[in-house]
Amino acid sequence: MIYAFHPASAPLLISVPHAGTRLSSTVERTMTASGRARVDTDWHVHRLVDFAVQMGAGLIQAEYSRYMVDLNRPPDDQPLYEQAGTGLVATETFDGQPLYEPGLQPERTAIERRVEEYWRPYHQQIESELDRIRRKYRYAILFDAHSIASRVPRLFEGRLPDLNLGTYDGRSCDGQLEADVSRLLHGQDRFSAVVNGRFKGGYITRHYGRPDQGIHTLQLEIAQACYMDETQPEVWEEGRAEPLKSLLGDLFGCLLDWRPA
Repeated sequence: MIYAFHPASAPLLISVPHAGTRLSSTVERTMTASGRARVDTDWHVHRLVDFAVQMGAGLIQAEYSRYMVDLNRPPDDQPLYEQAGTGLVATETFDGQPLYEPGLQPERTAIERRVEEYWRPYHQQIESELDRIRRKYRYAILFDAHSIASRVPRLFEGRLPDLNLGTYDGRSCDGQLEADVSRLLHGQDRFSAVVNGRFKGGYITRHYGRPDQGIHTLQLEIAQACYMDETQPEVWEEGRAEPLKSLLGDLFGCLLDWRPA
């Protein structure tokens, strides 16, 4: 299974493109220890948001690692950011460590095959579900959920804010929706928050966000120190994550309560 999917019964679809950990056996054999460790995984993000299904939200979650292909990058691999990035099919970690043994990096045909086998089905499902939601409710909200180590010196200076909301500088969703979510994030004092700071939204946010056509997208990048021990990334601690899940519940409630003007 390339992705797990639960259809929406409300105008909200949640996407989790980077929490998957599967690698094909062929690819895994070519990788370094860093690659096999899946060090840049958005650890446990699916567990942070899965309760939203009970609120009516749809959920699509990638099963395969972002090291197979990055679902939040354009299929032609055009750069999205000014700072260094890892591209459509990464060959090094965020910290610059090689993912593949010397001479075993994927060639162009292999990259194209990964796009067809992993990238395209995920996006076809997003497009299909957003279209279904919009036809039913006349609008749709797509929430793209991510996490990252709280410190990534090669990419960012210092510690990241806890919660990084991106709306492509207001272009990917209605201004009132952005204002409502921003007010909620800044109205609590447990987690630091910023809007359109270092993370303005990746391909999913920019590509699907068409507020003039009734599709509103937001990305949330969460610093992993908020909910887990970054030295033991594979360990899930429900109690440690509960405060963040509570806030996310309020956030999803905000999204579900919102209506276009």
